[in-house]
Amino acid sequence: MLVARLCKQAEKIHAPLIRRVATVVEATPGSGTVALCDVNEELPSRRSNDRLVVFARAETPSVRVTGCRGATIHYDHAESEAAFAAGVACAAAPGAFVSADPGSLALLALAERVAKAGIPVLIDGPTGTGKEVLSRFIHDHSERSNGPFVAVNCAAMPEAMLEALLFGHQKGAFTGAANAAEGLFRAADKGTLLLDEIAEMPLALQAKLLRALQEGEILPLGATRPVRVDVRIIACANRDLPTEIAEGRFREDLFYRLNVFPLSLPALRERVTDVAPLAFAMVMRHASSTSNVPWIDAEALRKLQSHNWPGNVRELENVMRRAMLLAGDAPVILPEHICFDMSARPMARPLQAEAPEDISHPSIGGAKLSSIKRSSEARAISDALDANDGSRMATARQLGISERTLRYRLASMRDAGLSVAGAGR
Repeated sequence: MLVARLCKQAEKIHAPLIRRVATVVEATPGSGTVALCDVNEELPSRRSNDRLVVFARAETPSVRVTGCRGATIHYDHAESEAAFAAGVACAAAPGAFVSADPGSLALLALAERVAKAGIPVLIDGPTGTGKEVLSRFIHDHSERSNGPFVAVNCAAMPEAMLEALLFGHQKGAFTGAANAAEGLFRAADKGTLLLDEIAEMPLALQAKLLRALQEGEILPLGATRPVRVDVRIIACANRDLPTEIAEGRFREDLFYRLNVFPLSLPALRERVTDVAPLAFAMVMRHASSTSNVPWIDAEALRKLQSHNWPGNVRELENVMRRAMLLAGDAPVILPEHICFDMSARPMARPLQAEAPEDISHPSIGGAKLSSIKRSSEARAISDALDANDGSRMATARQLGISERTLRYRLASMRDAGLSVAGAGR
């Protein structure tokens, strides 16, 4: 398991937030140390695989990535779920399986034990749940971690092409085979071969795969002598294989050869606690720069957690990339940036014939659409503040947003150089 190292000053200033993050870190399989520190204390020395997460109190939350193994989190409340999710995401190595859900962490711990055994693994679960990420986790924690990790989607190509790709072929074995090819089994020798969507593999190829598993050798197309290979197989399925067997589409003997130790990855809707850390991890992955990583508003996180996620983690990644696009240069992703169905975009608004030059009444000659939107929004907020005698609570209620969202909007407008009447009251 990872080790969480709590620096003394950080443990005093940032409790209970830092202890919650430490609990998840220490339940996560892996090697190395994650140091959790305060922004004002001397940073500890680190080894190459250690990570550093620095915490600081601030009125405006933000996250900044510092290199490939560090991050700084500014947050406003110690009880903030967003700060906790950001801490979990920042503590994870790039490309790692990000999780805070107890069931997911237990699955990772089991996968780590399976990884060391070297046996075939069958991973089942709905499409888009992260089966390939879990497969790579198993490879990285196995004795084959220094060997190659090769992945192929069995549903992505015709039978003849898939056979040649997997087992290789001799020169002239078929029309167009001008050169010999080693195939993915030999490419993965001394490593791991991931067969994704194995339920889509044709029955004839399943027989050849079974022989490769039983005998540890393959027969390339056009060859007369088998070739020895040392490959660990991880197979992923998004269909129920016993049902496929009953309906004659999957070989029972191959199933039992692969099903030495099955792992089941639940749908994202069944591990809601994973949604927020995953969302932050995706924002950091797709941010245009490490200094321009947008924060995710608490209401936006609640909106994400209440979604059913039929497309699982893959859908979440699409939603977060879409939210970043809709947010533009804003420092915070708000609920209205979270759009599950683009046919009903919440950001779409009719353009007015006239747009103001400042908060009052200027011309738009040559202004960008984003500038026009900010000016129109600032004017609406200014009018609402005036109508409510500067009361932010009443203004937020009138505009149909939370007071925190209003505060973010005002800060964003100040950063953009827009002056909103009544904003300082």
